[in-house]
Amino acid sequence: MNSDSNPVLTLAWTFAAMSLFAVGGANSAIPEMHRVAVDVNHWLSDQQFTDVYAIAQLSPGPNVLIVTLIGYSVAGLLGALVATVAMCVPTAVLALIVSRFLTRASQARWPGIVQAALVPLSIGLMGASGFILARTSDRTVVAVLVTVGAAMLASVTRLNPLWMLLAGGCAGFAGLIG
Repeated sequence: MNSDSNPVLTLAWTFAAMSLFAVGGANSAIPEMHRVAVDVNHWLSDQQFTDVYAIAQLSPGPNVLIVTLIGYSVAGLLGALVATVAMCVPTAVLALIVSRFLTRASQARWPGIVQAALVPLSIGLMGASGFILARTSDRTVVAVLVTVGAAMLASVTRLNPLWMLLAGGCAGFAGLIG
């Protein structure tokens, strides 16, 4: 579909389809959002995508806010509304259908097996999201080292990530990370 002909329809179709594979929430679809918004449709640059992601994460509310901001960047308020609804409604309908189906099959073993199988899938999608964001935002060797160090620290300790975020923010504010 050509995004120049009707960007609102493209937003609707894109995010409705994307919502159905966003296992683990909107953040698990970050790689695909990046591909569609930056590489395919050229709605945003790498830097703009990173900025939109940062704003969405800093804002209170659900992680799906990034979709709203992408939609707003493409087609203003209408784009924001369409992208958000398209990302939320198909998933909500699917979740309702699946939950009713699982309620009927509560004594069977397969629902637990399916849920257990979705855990590594969700973790993989979240890892890919982190990789895409690091690739688009780490522009210096120091930034890459900070990202790798924070990832390693988070994986081997129980340190609250907010302390790492605070340390990174202070280092950036002091001009140590560019």
